[in-house]
Amino acid sequence: MTQQQPLETFEDAFPGRYFHALGDGRIQCDVCPRECKLHDGQRGLCFVRACHDGQIVLTTYGRSSGFCIDPVEKKPLNHFLPGTPVLSFGTAGCNLTCKFCQNWDISKSREFDTLAHKATPEMIAAAAEKTGSRSVAFTYNDPVIFLEYAVDVAQACHARGIKAVAVTAGYISAGGPREEFYRHMDAANVDLKGFTEKFYKSLCSAELGAVLETLKYLKHETDVWFEITNLVIPGENDGDAEFEAMTQWVVENLGPDVPLHFTAFHPDYKMMDTPPTPPETLARARAIALKNGVRYAYTGNVHDPRGGSTYCHGCGTMLIGRDWYQLSVWNLTDDGACVRCGTRCAGVFDGPAGTWGRKRVPVRLSPRLVA
Repeated sequence: MTQQQPLETFEDAFPGRYFHALGDGRIQCDVCPRECKLHDGQRGLCFVRACHDGQIVLTTYGRSSGFCIDPVEKKPLNHFLPGTPVLSFGTAGCNLTCKFCQNWDISKSREFDTLAHKATPEMIAAAAEKTGSRSVAFTYNDPVIFLEYAVDVAQACHARGIKAVAVTAGYISAGGPREEFYRHMDAANVDLKGFTEKFYKSLCSAELGAVLETLKYLKHETDVWFEITNLVIPGENDGDAEFEAMTQWVVENLGPDVPLHFTAFHPDYKMMDTPPTPPETLARARAIALKNGVRYAYTGNVHDPRGGSTYCHGCGTMLIGRDWYQLSVWNLTDDGACVRCGTRCAGVFDGPAGTWGRKRVPVRLSPRLVA
């Protein structure tokens, strides 16, 4: 007979805001559509939200897996303050179980020694300001699961004139959680992982419908600038019929101006036997998107200067040339209009292009940096 293990305690955890008690003594987390129902001492599927003393708590508030300054194009965001640096960080855990996760060492982490960096929201905002970062990005793992921390960091950044960016799968519950989270975001990249419920169920343990609702919410009920990424996986979501359905849905429900990034898969995590995405598959997806009315369609994770550049939908002029994350051509006015024909390019533009380039600079939040 085995002894019952003592309940895990979370004395230093941060109180959550979205949960309710059930009739059987459990507490339901209401942040995402999983609606984990937990006894005291249990963690949700995301691993970082837990039940403690009759409430849901966040166990990773103020703790990060590391900080790095990236080009904003790496998020990827091609129409949000192009060429500028963004201070990026994540925590641990995830509310999806993607078998193809490219950041699995962080998102699937069950060891809190991954979270070697401690930082208050004010420290992060100060570091962004000191390093000249125009924005702070919640990335590497999904910020939905550390909602309270992300919101507090965004508020601290806004107080210093710094933007907040969410890199997310969009798997968040409607109502309070979704409204609060996106109310504090200036931009987002939403990972639309596939376009069938079968794909989401078998490879992500999630539901496509919830993500589509988030996308429609962003477009029609917020001012958040957002772009969409579709990681194209050979044999899973790379058929022309799926590209047709996805891009038609985007135009019909979100309009033609939402940028769509088709990015290459590389073997990782539980899909090491799946081959990398051929560049020609990405080019085919981009061509289908443009045919169906998407004005800004891109290829990513491959060297494709044409597929990575932005073109005027009015006259065809190259507006922003990109070689990987390096800007080469800039044919926009300071407020985002084509210099040749005056057609507006959708996005958030503020003056001339930034000059950050392809640099990726790790950052440690030392007292000197945040003083």
